[in-house]
Amino acid sequence: MTPEECIFCKIHKGLIDSEILYSDDNCFVIRDISPRAPVHLLVIPVLHITRLVDVNIQDAHILGGMLKVASVMAIRENIVESGYRLVVNQGENAGQVVPHLHLHILGAKPLAAMG
Repeated sequence: MTPEECIFCKIHKGLIDSEILYSDDNCFVIRDISPRAPVHLLVIPVLHITRLVDVNIQDAHILGGMLKVASVMAIRENIVESGYRLVVNQGENAGQVVPHLHLHILGAKPLAAMG
């Protein structure tokens, strides 16, 4: 998928209407349209990166920035004390729907333990 076809790239460019909760030079945050928890946010890099394995060393700072933004959003959503989960789905078998790297923030309810 090219950036011109990508729904996340279109949202960032303002071509698709969506409430952007946070934005900086490296990433932006929106609410998931199919939430799996009362708080379900997506932290999305501005750079169209399909998969984690596609991140080169020059762009690795984007991943650290996404984690920092996730912590800022957890504070804003008041889910730090109760707990939250960060998830990156990679590929169809993992449930990745949009082929643009993104980080899910889930919280505000008990989440089942994972493995």
